[in-house]
Amino acid sequence: MTFFTEENLELAHEIIGRYPKQRSAMIPLLHLAQEQAGWVTEEAMKQIGGLIGTSSAEVLGTCSFYEMFKRHEVGRYVVNICTTMSCALMGAEELLEHAETRLGIKAGSTTSDGLFTLEGAECQAACTEAPCLQVNYRHKYRVTLSDFDHLIDELADPKNEGTPRHGVLAQIRQHIPTERSVGAMHPESVNAPPVWIEEQKEANS
Repeated sequence: MTFFTEENLELAHEIIGRYPKQRSAMIPLLHLAQEQAGWVTEEAMKQIGGLIGTSSAEVLGTCSFYEMFKRHEVGRYVVNICTTMSCALMGAEELLEHAETRLGIKAGSTTSDGLFTLEGAECQAACTEAPCLQVNYRHKYRVTLSDFDHLIDELADPKNEGTPRHGVLAQIRQHIPTERSVGAMHPESVNAPPVWIEEQKEANS
């Protein structure tokens, strides 16, 4: 059974080709899988293992290590509210309780329409902007209760195009033209300094 669409399978091979060791492409491929389905399925992990020459168990080990990869279905928008120290001091607990009331679910759950998943989160590295949250890992700063309500209204609007659905990292796909690629050389095949170092030495001599 294959998971990736024909288009994404082609992209997967392109991604793998950027690395000297196929296994180095594991995390980018997990992101690609999550972009396709919104979460990482068992079928996706099996196919990724096959593509990079490793076991699905090893792919699972990497996938389960990172919070950003979901191994179960989530809403179109994953709302993570920071609950650690700086945000807690600035009202994160009240914000999370308000979010639960507004969405009608408890943290860790998804609304019945499949639109929102609500989660409490560890530090989001924006302590000076507390309380903060993320929607599909895009920051929102100094969020008040009314700000949260306005955000939910915006996201629930069918015409909303400002925030991509969960799993989409970027709306512009990276592509390295063949003529600009440095090539993927196995580390054990490297027996000389990079060309740019020699060029820099010549320029400075």
